Amino acid sequence: MQKPSLIIGKKQLVLSCLTVLLAAAVYINYTYTKNQDIPAVTPVTELEETPHYGDTEFVSAEADPSADYFAQARLEKTMNRDEAVQTLQTMIGGGDVTEDEAVTAALNATEVAEMIEHEGTIESLIKSQGFSDCVVYLDGNTAKVVVKTEGLDSGSAAMIKETILEEVTIPAENIRIFEVK
Repeated sequence: MQKPSLIIGKKQLVLSCLTVLLAAAVYINYTYTKNQDIPAVTPVTELEETPHYGDTEFVSAEADPSADYFAQARLEKTMNRDEAVQTLQTMIGGGDVTEDEAVTAALNATEVAEMIEHEGTIESLIKSQGFSDCVVYLDGNTAKVVVKTEGLDSGSAAMIKETILEEVTIPAENIRIFEVK
């Protein structure tokens, strides 16, 4: 059995210095806060009645029915797209699929992905034209756009159609624009 050594190593020296620094910081903090006249506990009667984030007056505002429509429409569109993608993945991953069926399913999956990308791009471009909200539905040869506006004039409708035609190849007569107030 070895006899304990009394030699102070680097680790012990560093630890003791850090301990002294911590003690000095606590003492300095205590002396500075002791000299300030800050009450330790503020009585409830002295608290101001200021609203805080999370209070009901910030959380519950009057519901905008058109905002509910757009949120619901986006949710339904996402659920439908997810279902279509899941069906395509099942078809591609099936064990008894021929090579031609697998290629067709892969092409359909690519088309769905491109439509989703085009829908997002068109929605962003329409919003950048000054509309507060919109939802775009693309389906092969048709396009349907729902726009939040107080009155859709022919100039605005023409801008929306032009935006769609620049992004996808669809006959102009197959573009439908609906307005939600």
